[in-house]
Amino acid sequence: MATDTRQWQVYLSGEIHTDWREQIENGVASAGLPVTFSAPVTNHSFSDDCGVEILGAESNKFWHDHKGAQLNAIRTRTLIEKADIVIVRFGEKYKQWNAAFDAGYSAALGKSLIVMHGPDHQHALKEVDAAALAVAETPQQIIDLLRYVIKGDLDVSRAAAE
Repeated sequence: MATDTRQWQVYLSGEIHTDWREQIENGVASAGLPVTFSAPVTNHSFSDDCGVEILGAESNKFWHDHKGAQLNAIRTRTLIEKADIVIVRFGEKYKQWNAAFDAGYSAALGKSLIVMHGPDHQHALKEVDAAALAVAETPQQIIDLLRYVIKGDLDVSRAAAE
């Protein structure tokens, strides 16, 4: 069987208040997978205020947010378009409209979309889940999924220990 030696591009979208990205990045590195990760700006104040910091103040909050959203969209669109796989995490606390938008944008582009959320979001995200190629609940499931997709390998030693 031929081995794919390319570097996979994986975009990590969604919730910014937990360490799920780091868990996946560390697990993928430990598994020795050829993956390069990208993500939106996860510093909340940078993301919110980039437009007015760079392009000038706005007295109306709508235009303040609009400037920031447009600058963030340059990064998001570019990285999603270059990604082989897009992973979108929906967290527990906040309504993540941007995550839902990223999932829809990825699906519209025909990207391989993986969604991650807890069981309490199943009903609310049923349409997003239906567009995804996989729906996971944990970072470990994402790591295992990437190992399988990239290497065609199931980590039977880990599965046997569970």
